[in-house]
Amino acid sequence: MKYEHLFFDLDHTLWDFDKNSSESLEEIFHSQTLHQHGVHSCDDFISSFLKINAKLWNDFDTGQIHHTYIRQNRFRLVFESLGLACPDNHLEIGELYLQTLPDKKHLLEGASQVLDYVTAAGYKLHIITNGFNEVQARKLSGSEISHYFEHVITFENAQAKKPDPRIFEYALSVSGAKAGNSLMIGDNWIADVMGAKQAGLDTVYYNPAGLTFDQTPTYDIRKLDELLLIL
Repeated sequence: MKYEHLFFDLDHTLWDFDKNSSESLEEIFHSQTLHQHGVHSCDDFISSFLKINAKLWNDFDTGQIHHTYIRQNRFRLVFESLGLACPDNHLEIGELYLQTLPDKKHLLEGASQVLDYVTAAGYKLHIITNGFNEVQARKLSGSEISHYFEHVITFENAQAKKPDPRIFEYALSVSGAKAGNSLMIGDNWIADVMGAKQAGLDTVYYNPAGLTFDQTPTYDIRKLDELLLIL
């Protein structure tokens, strides 16, 4: 087979970040009685968070902010976006979110079937993520997919983050893989696809929205099970 090593992104590629976040935020909305702080709509609270969090992580991926800024400011920004005064315990709400989120179990449609298939076919599987070591380990364990992966490469242990080619080079080194026999699968055009391409890897762009860019990935898929037509 052409590829021996498959490198997967985790959030938004295998692990259903939006669904798991929404579930966590709904619990926080009720347990922290956020309606008393003027948050009258749980749906608006969740929608605002997902939009702001995506922007913050994009800024982190492109080197504009440090990861600590995300933890310290995202709920402040959510309250401000809703036109509300930020509660004094917004950092505690952030910590509660980080305690709650990683234990959620929802995977994206087709993820389990794809992982079963590629494992049975003899591929060696790894994760490359810009997430935090402890948080990502809990996500993998809670969703019961950690056993599929030989290595979990994070920006913490690689000392570099996607799209920096160094995190991909680190991943190749620790896994014993070569760029020529490796495939990167991810949903983020800049971090996953352009980053891996710079490091010499073929790429699968998991692209359910059908976005287009000036360049093209090696493969472009709308659903995860389309991987079975490639591998």
